[in-house]
Amino acid sequence: MSFLIVSVLFSVLVGVLLKLAQRRGLGMVPVILGNYVAALALCLATLDPPLARLREPGTPWLALGLLVILLPGIFLAMAASVRVAGIARTDVAQRLSLVVSLGAAFLFFGETADAGKLAGLLLGLIAIAGIVSRPRAGDDGGTAVARARWLLPLTVLLGYAAVDILLKRIAMAGTPFAASLAVAFAGALLLMIAVHSARVLRGQARMEAGALLAGLLVGACNFANILFYIKAHQALPGHPAVVFATMNLGVVVLGTLVGTFAFGERLSRINWLGIGLAIVSVALIAASLAHG
Repeated sequence: MSFLIVSVLFSVLVGVLLKLAQRRGLGMVPVILGNYVAALALCLATLDPPLARLREPGTPWLALGLLVILLPGIFLAMAASVRVAGIARTDVAQRLSLVVSLGAAFLFFGETADAGKLAGLLLGLIAIAGIVSRPRAGDDGGTAVARARWLLPLTVLLGYAAVDILLKRIAMAGTPFAASLAVAFAGALLLMIAVHSARVLRGQARMEAGALLAGLLVGACNFANILFYIKAHQALPGHPAVVFATMNLGVVVLGTLVGTFAFGERLSRINWLGIGLAIVSVALIAASLAHG
């Protein structure tokens, strides 16, 4: 259980670090670039990915290529969502992506539907509406900001769901998780180097040592979240639903508490209702997985 607690803490800490970096005026592109430097280095050092397996026939290069593009894009969306919508709504939206992933599993991966999963899916869809609910006009600084406050968490939710679907597709092809992770991190790093270099050459940005260092810290936390989540599954091999539920519920609850009390984020009654329904949705899905 200690592995799970550490994983939850690191997951929420990623959002906190992004929020603090923005308050210091650091550019998000170099921060995310630094994130992938640290994540790739730690992946190679700790997981020993079997890269030779990627030469085997049937390696899903299209899915891996989409993952390379999607990962940094979603990280940018997450950073923007943390800035505009707050840590609480962003973390809940990230974890509610499992609802969309579950729906895709029913449609494309042969997942068996039962009452618990369907009830969790339905409540999750209602929870999504509550989480992304936009404030009343005039409450949030204008139409553009109001639109961003519901559109960005929704983008995070759909993006993480797409990542989960791609990872399922890659796993079904037999590609080892560590190898696919290393490829995704390496490709995302190269993409962010190209993007940042182009912006620097155009005079739209500058090299920021502070942003790169902050990114290294974000990447270390991001990878630690993944590593300890894997270790939790290894420590509790007979209880995957417990790991799943504790991780998702822990991030929802802790992210909400940190956003509300540490950063003074204001949530509407509909947002609070959405968070409550999200907790029930995850619990139902986890209970169904435990018995299925």
